[in-house]
Amino acid sequence: MNNGDILLQVHSLINADRQNSYGPPSESFNRTAALWSAYMGMEITAKDVCVCMALLKLAREAHRHKPDNLLDACGYIALASDMEGDK
Repeated sequence: MNNGDILLQVHSLINADRQNSYGPPSESFNRTAALWSAYMGMEITAKDVCVCMALLKLAREAHRHKPDNLLDACGYIALASDMEGDK
């Protein structure tokens, strides 16, 4: 495995496989943000959802290593950057 190989895998996942399964990330994360906002009684953004999901994956990784924990965490961080302008 080469340095940064995980980033190539993440790029493929967030631009093809996951979009085919779940639709455009901005739609999914904005929908999740609206639900979390209603539940929490405070504004949650699509970027917040991405960051929180990355933290969930890192918490799982802290318990036990599983390759998809790190892959998914990287994907959520990349998508958080894409959500920067969303409110």
